[in-house]
Amino acid sequence: MVCSQFLNTVPQTILSSLRRVMNEPQFVKRLEDCVNLRRTGPQLSQKEPGVTPPDADQASSRNSDQSLWAAGAMLAAFGTYFCMYAFRKPFTAAQFTDVTVYGLTFKSVLVTSQVIGYSISKFIGIKVISEMKASRRAQTLLGLIAISEIALILFGAVPPPWNAVFMFMNGLPLGMVFGLVMVFLEGRRVTEALSAGLCASFILADGATKSVGAWLLEMGVSEYWMPAAAGGIFTIPLIIGVTMLARTPPPNQLDVEARSERVQMTRDDRWLLMRKYGFGLTMLVVMYLLVTILRSIRADFATEIWIGLGEPAAPRTFTSSEIIVALGVVAINGSMVWVRDNKKAFNLSLLTCLAGFCLLGSALIGRSFGLGGFAFMVMVGLGLYLPYVAMHATIFERLLAMTREKGNVGFLMYLADSTGYLGYVGCMLFKGVFNHQGQFLPFFTTACWITCILSVLCIAASMRYFGGRRLTDRQPVSST
Repeated sequence: MVCSQFLNTVPQTILSSLRRVMNEPQFVKRLEDCVNLRRTGPQLSQKEPGVTPPDADQASSRNSDQSLWAAGAMLAAFGTYFCMYAFRKPFTAAQFTDVTVYGLTFKSVLVTSQVIGYSISKFIGIKVISEMKASRRAQTLLGLIAISEIALILFGAVPPPWNAVFMFMNGLPLGMVFGLVMVFLEGRRVTEALSAGLCASFILADGATKSVGAWLLEMGVSEYWMPAAAGGIFTIPLIIGVTMLARTPPPNQLDVEARSERVQMTRDDRWLLMRKYGFGLTMLVVMYLLVTILRSIRADFATEIWIGLGEPAAPRTFTSSEIIVALGVVAINGSMVWVRDNKKAFNLSLLTCLAGFCLLGSALIGRSFGLGGFAFMVMVGLGLYLPYVAMHATIFERLLAMTREKGNVGFLMYLADSTGYLGYVGCMLFKGVFNHQGQFLPFFTTACWITCILSVLCIAASMRYFGGRRLTDRQPVSST
């Protein structure tokens, strides 16, 4: 009880502190100093023949521009992906108990239909995202989300169970949105900070958009029209976010030197990367597969899990737990931006994954000794999102940076994502066929144990593989 009361007060306290810190004028300046973005001292002290050093006003203006674009890029990425969730997740706040399909709950059918479309989109994204031209990213983003909203309108207009096909159509375009946002941020010295901000969006948005869906249901909107209504609420903010994102400048020369140039990939490029690092990448992908399955179960069936834990499945509960998870995960994974050595940051990110699984195991053990439902869900969320966000923000980013291989994070992320969501589809089909009559919490707890044990083995194998002499932090080759 004391733990739950403490955790309930944490979001407001931390958010209040963060507002005060981020309103401090020197905050962004100090961040840039630590990641060596501000190099005016050494540059001004070195005079070259025929070159006039910039004056203090010019240097100050340039640093202000860097601060502005970094803050703007993080805000745009966060806002864009947060809004995307409003087109994907609010329907899970409903239970759809009035319809069954061949003995299966209709909600399980809808979740599985959407995830099948989402998974197919991930496989398509392996090619599309890795080959996408920069000039087409923004318009493709808006087009994909427009298709998903049309599918939600048709979901409300067509009677069940036939409208389940439109939930499949809703998921099909949305699977490529993350990759299109991520490619704006990769290959920079502050990529971890930007990516952690992006990943905070889907942690917070998961609970927040469910809260919007629950609120719309309380306002009298039907379960079938609620998803389209939620998407409509976020349409204008989405357009603003994408417009801002499109104005993000490309990585500069210092970024390329520190993190390597990120380029479009051909089919041969993709196969070459897989052949060179196949076993290590496979272990990471298997770990990501397990985490994706469990994370998606926790997200899509949060209502059922909260009820099983004896806690109210209210909008405030969804949001409060995810605020704590987001703050913890962003702080830990975002801190990798301070580590300039790529190999060291890569290894630390693997240890972060291991720490997450230790936390997950602690939550499971604590539950058997009376750990409260709210504290349990927060600990499970932290345990899952630490490795999940580490894969998005650091592991693949630093792997490319230290090997200087030709490629981009989009390809590696969609290789992992496609496998992860395919596994989730299989898991949902298994659960729907063999356990649809039982309570959801025992199924979830069993899945947590399986994920924890197998993931630790995968991380250990990956650390052994990449910890040898297979990788060296190769420096960029100067062109002549």
